This record gives sequence, structure tokens and C-alpha cells, in this order.
Amino acid sequence: MQAARRATVVAAVAAIVGLGVDQLTKSLAVARLSDGEPRHLIGSLLQLHLTRNPGAAFSTGTGLTVLLSCVAIVAAVVVAWLVVAKTTDLLWGLAFGLLEAGILGNVVDRMVREPSPFRGHVVDFLELPHWPIFNVADCCITVAAALIILQSTRDVKLS
Repeated sequence: MQAARRATVVAAVAAIVGLGVDQLTKSLAVARLSDGEPRHLIGSLLQLHLTRNPGAAFSTGTGLTVLLSCVAIVAAVVVAWLVVAKTTDLLWGLAFGLLEAGILGNVVDRMVREPSPFRGHVVDFLELPHWPIFNVADCCITVAAALIILQSTRDVKLS
């Protein structure tokens, strides 16, 4: 299998698995947690705390939900194009697959959750001390960013 195809497969698998885990955990959080009532998972280190976020990271831009939704859709298309058109390295494929999973995980929320399409609130439920509440999609984006930084500092080209 050629390098570009392998990288595309890695990206696709990472995106599908990441998106699936994100949506499954959000569904479980909505079904089993109550708003505003945290549950200790690992002492005070990790708590489950259900919130719905209309904005971006750190609840910024809460009045820009439609714009954030549109920007995220464009970003998902650009990432998919980068994978197919430019990526031959497996670690780049993994980074872009995780990035796609994170973007799409939050876009799905914005499209299908209340109050309406393009205005839906993102489900967040993971809480660390002194850090905003987040979700698996956010974890995917963070790991993707770390991999992108790693690849860039190692001077590994996309193709």
C-alpha cells in the first residue's frame, strides 16, 4: 500500500473512532448526568460535570454560534482535503484524523442539539481542576495540535 493511501486510512480510522467515542460519551453524559451536579471520577482530579456550551473554547463567543458552526464546517472540509491531497506521513495522517474527529464531534452537536441547527450547544462533561469543562472532541483537537507541533518541529513534511 502506498504511503499516501496508508496515511489516508490512518486519518479515516482516527476520525471515525474519535467521532464515535466523542458522540457515545456525550450521549452517556446527557443520559446519566444532571446539569450542574458534578460526580467525582478520580477524586478531585477528574470529575464528570455536564454543561452545554453555546460558544467556543473557554465559553468564548457565546453569541457567535452560527459563525462558529460555519467556520468549523469549512475547517473540516479543509482538513479532509489536506489528508487526501497532501498527506503521506502516518503521524500527519493520525494528527489530521484526530483533528477531523474533534471538529466534527462539536459540529454534530451544533447541528443536532438544542436550540436549533447551527445554534446547538456543545455537550461538555469532563472537568479537571482549574480548567474549563471539556469533551472527547476537545481532547482529539488537543492531541492533534500536539502531533502537528511535533511534526513541525521535527520538520516532517506533509508530502
